[in-house]
Amino acid sequence: MAKARSRVVARKVKDKWKSKGWYKILSPALFGNKPIAETLADAPHKLINRVTEISLQDLTDDFRKSHIKLFFKINKVDGTDAQTYFSGHTLTSDYIRRMIRRRKSRIDGVYDVITKNGAKVRIKPFATTDKRIQNSQKQAVRKAMKETVIEEAKKKTFSELIKGILDGTLGSEIYKNCKTYYPVRRVEIYKSEVLSLPTVAEKEKKTIKEPEKKEKKTTKAKKEKKTEEVKEPEIKEEEKPTEEKSEETKEELKEKKPEKKAKDKEKKEEKKPAAKK
Repeated sequence: MAKARSRVVARKVKDKWKSKGWYKILSPALFGNKPIAETLADAPHKLINRVTEISLQDLTDDFRKSHIKLFFKINKVDGTDAQTYFSGHTLTSDYIRRMIRRRKSRIDGVYDVITKNGAKVRIKPFATTDKRIQNSQKQAVRKAMKETVIEEAKKKTFSELIKGILDGTLGSEIYKNCKTYYPVRRVEIYKSEVLSLPTVAEKEKKTIKEPEKKEKKTTKAKKEKKTEEVKEPEIKEEEKPTEEKSEETKEELKEKKPEKKAKDKEKKEEKKPAAKK
């Protein structure tokens, strides 16, 4: 009886795998809705709050950004497509180790920031120096980091802030403001976490601008074609006089040839009587 029960249990376990299906995980609109990965689930509601990890190199095909790891969390399922939102990022440990050396100071900061459209993000930047500095200097640099991060977040929306973090523009702004207190070597935002999503929906500006760019390109191409059409007859007119000149030179050569022949005959006649003598 025990063996029969174990066989029944084994069959039930196998049947669970057959009931599962594949779902495609897509990146958010900020990253172009590209497919990131695939996952298995027997029900769509079990996919929600699953987190996937991918490097920025795989999304942008830029090998210089292979050290940035992105995290996307599933919040919606449409058929076999699982929609995600950006939940945070980190830098790889080997990249951070390369920047931190002996006899140098590292200044860390953790700041909770609210964006223009109501999103709450936790940003963790750090700065490195060429040599060890005092605690008072560290406090001044940390204060400058906090002020710049909060001001930049108030001006920007959620998507603009994420772009600034990943592109390095926010780090460069922090670097400029910290330099007034101490000559910092480098500033990097090594981690970010999305605590709450934006309350106000953002307008998609990319979809509006793409058709306008195509129309401009077509108008430029038409203008270039028109200029080429205008220039063609001018080139032909310039070529005609060269042909006429070539005909004139041929006629002049023909006229000169009989004159040369007559001169050659006169020279021969002068030489003949001298030979007879």
